[in-house]
Amino acid sequence: MEPDKFSYDNRIVKAFIIATVVFGLVGMLVGLTAAIQLVYPVFNFDLQYTSFGRIRPLHTNAIIFAFVGNAMFAGVYYSMQRLLKTRMYSDRLSWLHFWGWQLIIVAAAITLPLGFTSSKEYAELEWPIDIAITVIWVVFGWNMLGTIIKRRERHMYVAVWFYIATFITVAVLHVVNSFEIPVTLFKSYSAYAGVQDALVQWWYGHNAVAFFLTTPFLGMMYYFLPKAANRPVYSYRLSIIHFWSLIFIYIWAGPHHLLYTSLPDWAQSLGTVFSLMLLAPSWGGMLNGLLTLRGAWDKVREDPVLKFMVVAVTAYGMATLEGPLLSLKNVNAIAHFTDWIVAHVHVGGLGWNGFMTFAMLYWMVPRMWRTKLYSTRMANVHFWLGTLGIIFYALPLYVAGVVQSLMWKEFNPEGFLMYKNFLETTVQILPLYALRAIGGALYLGGAILMTYNLIKTAYAGSFLANEDAEAMPLTKSYVATSGGWHHRLLEHKPVLFTVLTLIAILIGGALEMIPTFLVKSNVPTISSVKPYTPLELHGRDIYIREGCVNCHTQMVRPFRSETERYGEYSKAGEFVYDHPFLWGSKRTGPDLHRVGSKYSNSWHYNHMLAPDAVSTGSIMPAYLWLSEQAIDKTETRGKITALRKVGVPYEEGFEEIANDELEKQAQSITASLKADGIEVSADAEIIAIIAYLQRLGTDIKAAPADTDEAALSANQ
Repeated sequence: MEPDKFSYDNRIVKAFIIATVVFGLVGMLVGLTAAIQLVYPVFNFDLQYTSFGRIRPLHTNAIIFAFVGNAMFAGVYYSMQRLLKTRMYSDRLSWLHFWGWQLIIVAAAITLPLGFTSSKEYAELEWPIDIAITVIWVVFGWNMLGTIIKRRERHMYVAVWFYIATFITVAVLHVVNSFEIPVTLFKSYSAYAGVQDALVQWWYGHNAVAFFLTTPFLGMMYYFLPKAANRPVYSYRLSIIHFWSLIFIYIWAGPHHLLYTSLPDWAQSLGTVFSLMLLAPSWGGMLNGLLTLRGAWDKVREDPVLKFMVVAVTAYGMATLEGPLLSLKNVNAIAHFTDWIVAHVHVGGLGWNGFMTFAMLYWMVPRMWRTKLYSTRMANVHFWLGTLGIIFYALPLYVAGVVQSLMWKEFNPEGFLMYKNFLETTVQILPLYALRAIGGALYLGGAILMTYNLIKTAYAGSFLANEDAEAMPLTKSYVATSGGWHHRLLEHKPVLFTVLTLIAILIGGALEMIPTFLVKSNVPTISSVKPYTPLELHGRDIYIREGCVNCHTQMVRPFRSETERYGEYSKAGEFVYDHPFLWGSKRTGPDLHRVGSKYSNSWHYNHMLAPDAVSTGSIMPAYLWLSEQAIDKTETRGKITALRKVGVPYEEGFEEIANDELEKQAQSITASLKADGIEVSADAEIIAIIAYLQRLGTDIKAAPADTDEAALSANQ
């Protein structure tokens, strides 16, 4: 039988490589800008489009979906063709995928600074873009599964298993988390509310890290690391255990992001148990990668590709050790809402995803351009700049996290909070924030050096668009080899393999979410909790638009230190009309769930326009435009109607009089400001956000933590 002659498509890989490098530099630069803003708020430039609350989600989306996403696609398209000994199923689908994905990234880069956001972490993009993501993701999966079916290699290598799991799980996560009711072209409300919205979001958020940032890169580790080391994977059996246990267990662990919140305790405990179990498969994968290098350590010292890979796999091991550690309630009580979590995330992002991407680029570019890397020495310098960047980034934030937690929780001998003023903690950690920015600059500098090195490499070579290959056509015969023959039989049936993967990832999500939605006792109602007024609703949407949730939580946990500082701990029933939930994940500023009625309207007005003048040392940006821009009352009707569809009990016909109610409440706030010498239009957006802030936490009759406004002002 004559072998089939065909060619690998390198043009699509080249396109994704270019996009990876360009968007990587842009995303890192935006991240560095955000880091500098936390040290020097002047770099917010007093502009709404460059304020921290708007560029922080721009940074996360650019890094996750533009930099890491394009790197993932480049690695998948390169490795899959060679593993399956076939060209991609359809060149047309490949290019539709590429251009569709880049257009989505551009749409995100435009809409997020404009304030069009759902506020859900890692899922901030609004509903039209969510639909586009779904379509392009289906195109990617169609092309990938079609390629698997027409393969010339019967054995479906371990990397392909992880690619299948990535496609299936990300599709499920994205669709379920994106259920929303549109209000306008760029405004929607989550179909879920409060506790249920939080559970769905962190089921998505945790597993977006698992199945977008982890599983595809594990697949690429299983391909590129053995190739670079010129050694076989350490253990095929271990890879089987690694894959199936990882995808089954990972999906359960989302609730560990919500420990000590209003989420039902059984769900929190379930998340903790499975997070601890997750350590075994995660470290199994790490060891499988590192042990593949046994006997090749001399090569590691000389080859920058292997250096990057070793640190990447080690960072993966560190991050997956720390995740289960942080899921322990006693550790979470210390670390959550602090910069410890930011450090943890970036060890994985900078070390695992970043370094694995750099290694792949250094591997692929010389081969696709048929030349040697322009400068090995330059690549080694990049390695050390990147490594130092990670150290200077992560270590100060670990220290900052511990400092924050200890200061927030410390009581004096008389039983009062030692540091009642939240800003005392902020000022204490500013030098650590500066070191973090230096680390980011070093990491970005290394990426710039890599870009120059790759460009020079490409210019020195000649790009091979279609790489000739040949392989015997696939036959039906099969002879069982050594151990694992039963799994090899499963690998012959990609459709069955995909279905079993889907079942494995659905079990955990279903068993966590269905009881939370169907069992009423999981979210007990509170009769005094009412829907937001029209003015408060507009204010809440402005709060979302400005990204306030990036720095402020709305979840008082049941710790004495928090109830003393903020007031009564948060109850599940208080959030039943919150579409979306705004519990937050980081306290750069104090919690706001009980801020209602603690300050005068004039205090809020002055604080929004000149934070540092009201609270000396504040790193919050000024929101000058809120006093100049008017509330869009034409949207009120649509907002009321949309929220009624998702269960908020606005009376039928309320939308007809909603703007009258809005104007009445706005005039009341304007009058109180005028009494304090502040003239402002009743239609100004700042009036709406004041109304929203004054509402927070007032539905239940709990005594505030402090009633002295001067002391409360210091708390900011």
